[in-house]
Parts: sequence; C-alpha cells; structure tokens
Amino acid sequence: MIKHIVLFKLKEFESLHEKAEVLKEIKNGLEALIQKVEVLRFIEVGLNFELDSANYDICLTTHFDTVDDMNAYQVHPDHQEVSKYIKSVLVQRACVDYTF
Repeated sequence: MIKHIVLFKLKEFESLHEKAEVLKEIKNGLEALIQKVEVLRFIEVGLNFELDSANYDICLTTHFDTVDDMNAYQVHPDHQEVSKYIKSVLVQRACVDYTF
C-alpha cells in the first residue's frame, strides 16, 4: 500500500474566525473524496487546533493500493476541484509518499 501525506500552510486571514471557516471547508471537501474517488482507500484530515500558529495548518493522510491508484486520484476531477480551492489559500505545501 501507498501512504500519501501532505501538509498545508495557509495564507494569513483577516480573522481567526475566517481561517477556521476555510479550514472547515477544506476538511469537508477532502473528506468527501472517500465517497467520490474509487481508488482512495483511507483519508484522514487533521487540522492544527492552534489557529494562530506558525506551523502547518492541515495534515492530509491518504492510502492507496498502488502508485497508479495514487496518480489516478491526483487527476480525478473531484480531487482537482478541492485542490483548486486549496491552492487559492495556500502558502506552503510539503508531501511524503511511501509504501507500508
């Protein structure tokens, strides 16, 4: 199996309330992918509870049977839609993919 872990650091927002709303929208969008992307075996979206932190804001963990499945997930239209929104509020991204 393939584990795909992505960390996201979001831009500054006018308020912590606005940031919390954006984080909630991202989490909901990502978690909904489990019902839409057949090759996605597992998804977990962790939000940093310290909204006013210099650390990363979101940790995404996903599992796939194969690298080909992970690649299919990357180009899936529903994943692309969520990714487009994330990119609009993104400052930094870090990723690690490995077998387990």
